[in-house]
Amino acid sequence: MQLIFEKSVPGRSGVRVPLSDVPKASPFPDALRRKEPVLLPEVSELDLVRHYTSLSRRNFSVDTNFYPLGSCTMKYNTKVTENAGGLFAGCHPVLPLLPGGERLVQGPLSLIHGLEQQLAEITGMDEVTTQPLAGAHGEMTGIMVISAYHKARGDQKRKYVIVPDSSHGTNPASAAMAGYEIVTIPTAPYGDMDLDQFKNAMNDEVAAVMMTCPNTLGLFNPHIAEICDIAHQAGALTYYDGANLNAILGKVRPGDVGFDVIHVNLHKTFGTPHGGGGPGSGPVGVKKGLIPYLPTPRVQRTEDGSFVVEAHPEGIGRVSDFFGNFAIMARAYAYITLLGREGLIEVSEHAVLNANYIMARLKDEYELPFEQTCMHECVFSASRQLKEGVHAIDIAKYLIDRGFHPPTVYFPLNVKEAIMIEPTETESKQTMDLFIDVMLEAARLARENPEALHQAPVTTPVGRLDETRAARAQQVCCE
Repeated sequence: MQLIFEKSVPGRSGVRVPLSDVPKASPFPDALRRKEPVLLPEVSELDLVRHYTSLSRRNFSVDTNFYPLGSCTMKYNTKVTENAGGLFAGCHPVLPLLPGGERLVQGPLSLIHGLEQQLAEITGMDEVTTQPLAGAHGEMTGIMVISAYHKARGDQKRKYVIVPDSSHGTNPASAAMAGYEIVTIPTAPYGDMDLDQFKNAMNDEVAAVMMTCPNTLGLFNPHIAEICDIAHQAGALTYYDGANLNAILGKVRPGDVGFDVIHVNLHKTFGTPHGGGGPGSGPVGVKKGLIPYLPTPRVQRTEDGSFVVEAHPEGIGRVSDFFGNFAIMARAYAYITLLGREGLIEVSEHAVLNANYIMARLKDEYELPFEQTCMHECVFSASRQLKEGVHAIDIAKYLIDRGFHPPTVYFPLNVKEAIMIEPTETESKQTMDLFIDVMLEAARLARENPEALHQAPVTTPVGRLDETRAARAQQVCCE
């Protein structure tokens, strides 16, 4: 397929700009002019529409096929929430920061404040900031808030952050970027962070414990309240990675079981399609004692019911422009408001039911390293298929030929030949049965004709790619 630039024809245009009917401005300073004309494709409107429509038809998404990508909550979101994001397109984001500008954007400020209250209620926190632009950005913000809290107390000796070995990779990365050393606790045979080793690692030099619960094995840690108590007794704080919040909506509030800080992935849990590199949104919630250190400025409601933007001198400062990705917030606000409390509970119940249905149907053919009832996702191992020379990646590629997006493979790292499947709440039993049939078919092929799996995919424009080279030998240029 040609690039849009290759379709360019000199002089062709999709728009006609009217002649100026106002006096000419002073000449633009030469020092600020481009040295070369900007390279833009010259195409008609029809050329443009056909080009991007063709591209969209090559796209694989939750709008077209089942997308059971484990630990990423690739769920379908209704289009009505998409409309919510565009309702405020006419509002300039700088307005609330200009003198008198707040009164012109009371609606958007009300939405930000309302969403913060909704998220605080859902997570059991006392206050929320919407500034962080993604989940990992939320982690970084949360750790910075924790660091500011310890420093304000004069507690300078805390230099460690504890994470389980099943944590999302961004957890230790965020803590390290904030200046902490990482202590990794292995997973116990029961599938959660080893409690005894955690107790041995805890001391008064630990700043925080970062947990994902349910974890990346799809398991909810039954010792989570005890872990929080142990951390607090040592003066450490507890951080909840909300990436898997979809599994516990309306069932468990992290703030109620002892977590001090949480980030929420609006683009995974609350009404925005996830994937493709963004945009995302990772609001951070905190308990009362940490409110002073949240990013500033914050939207506050006054006694007369209006909304203002206030700076807070103890806060960690800005972590993003304005108040975050507003269109994502608008979608989340619409999603939460439309579903309400009972609807959100139904989301988590169906997500957990679907994951357990797939786990029950596939466990006779695929190794199940942890047999507990799972939450939003189930993790298998292709170790049985490996005896026939078939790896998890071979099964993933075969699924592409059969019209399914592959699940996450080789993660979490503590499961050999891992295959992590997350169906989400929006998939029907019929869709999951089709997927299960293909997974069973792949298991049969592994026994009877493993070479068929080694050749996959055979229905795509290109075959098996060198994924290591694609990830590490990037060639990006702009001429």
